[in-house]
Amino acid sequence: MQSAVRRRQLQPPASPARFGVIQPNDESRNNRFHLDLWFYFTLQNWLLDFGRPIVMLIERSPKTLPNSVIYISIMTFVMGASIHLVGDSVNHRLIFSGYQLHLSVRDNPIMQNLQPPTLVDSFELLYYYDEYLGHSMWYIPFFLILFIYFSGCFTTVKRESEMPLSAWSLLLPSSLYYWYLVTEGQIFIIFIFTFFAMLALILHQKRKGLRLDSNGLFLLLSFSVTLFLIAVWIVWLWNDKILRKKYPGVIYIPEPWAFYTLHINSLH
Repeated sequence: MQSAVRRRQLQPPASPARFGVIQPNDESRNNRFHLDLWFYFTLQNWLLDFGRPIVMLIERSPKTLPNSVIYISIMTFVMGASIHLVGDSVNHRLIFSGYQLHLSVRDNPIMQNLQPPTLVDSFELLYYYDEYLGHSMWYIPFFLILFIYFSGCFTTVKRESEMPLSAWSLLLPSSLYYWYLVTEGQIFIIFIFTFFAMLALILHQKRKGLRLDSNGLFLLLSFSVTLFLIAVWIVWLWNDKILRKKYPGVIYIPEPWAFYTLHINSLH
């Protein structure tokens, strides 16, 4: 009995490669670059629209997410997606009828001919539910889960911080989609808040001797390239007076579909 106790005391404790204690068999599996995750995540986002593969992030997250966070995020996401799908369906019908996305709801020619005129108020309410309430309920859970996933992507091993060639090949498609989310969804504040939170977490973990692994580095670089693409987009359309009227706020980020109906659709 004493020898057994002595052997247990002599056994070295498991080294925390990430935040929590990881079993030796799980360490090599979790620290490698998740090529299948990011490939299918990017592919499904482009083909099936935003948010479909959100469960993949939850399942592959290096940190165990609390059940309450998962349930609340999924319920909020589903409610926001439902609101958005209703608004988006009506919106596409209106486009076929001549609705112009670069104009406000009330300034659209087809709205000015509606009878009775109070119907315009209903469409403005629908626009608010879709663009503000629906998008917020849709995007906030997604970026929250992204950040929680990112918070577990730290390691003490230097070689695990190197991105493989497969990660570099997915960087641009992933960044382009985040650019589309931010510009079309008008969620720059949510995006930039998440990005700054990621930078703050990196500085905090650096004091503990932890560095980003390949998955965390891929996510950080994707956000960085996205921010660069957004800046290029803003500079390119900075002097567009019509879009300036549509987006009069301090944060001027035109929607790609508004640009399409203004400058491209008119050429057809």
